[in-house]
Amino acid sequence: MAGEMVLHGYWRSGTSYRTRIALNVKRLDYRQVPVDLRAGAQHSEAFRALNPQGLVPALEAGDAVLTQSSAIIEWLEEVHPEPPLLPENANERAIVRAMAMAVACDIHPLNNLRVLNRLREQFGVDSDGVKVWIAHWIREGFAAIESMIAQHGGRFAFGDSLTMADCHLVPQIYSAERFGVDISEFPLLVAAGANAAAEPPVAAAHPDRQPDAGEG
Repeated sequence: MAGEMVLHGYWRSGTSYRTRIALNVKRLDYRQVPVDLRAGAQHSEAFRALNPQGLVPALEAGDAVLTQSSAIIEWLEEVHPEPPLLPENANERAIVRAMAMAVACDIHPLNNLRVLNRLREQFGVDSDGVKVWIAHWIREGFAAIESMIAQHGGRFAFGDSLTMADCHLVPQIYSAERFGVDISEFPLLVAAGANAAAEPPVAAAHPDRQPDAGEG
């Protein structure tokens, strides 16, 4: 697709992080426009014109504006199939997608900034309670993914090639570490995540290496 790709995201956002990984693995050029979530920039009229949900990321690609990180990654796989982020076999593709969705649907949304803010502001949950909440959902999801890696993993979450599963898993491990969640009980997951994070395109997507790192 012709035209510059522009990624509107936030350096520490897991969804922006996973999208950067996929773009980097696909060896695609893109420009980043920071959206400061802490300052509420996602609610601005200008950003909501791109994404009515007021969530990051949003990817401008030619005439299209794409939202929802997992949908963006699927689009990248369809439009830029090489190098692939999904296996050739249909059953294996479904397994990789299930691993990715375990993060995207069952862990990340429950620990999203807007959910944590609602816990604090509407239900009066203190900082210790928020940490317990975060740790519970990360550990529950990681327990399932650990079992899946035991069945299907290799050097990475699925086999020996980077997949959509790694795009989702690496940022979630970063989030666990950021919130001080002990994940040592998931050694296969930790090892797969470390191997993926060390790959140059994945390392380049790390939050600390983004132009807006440290803001907000």
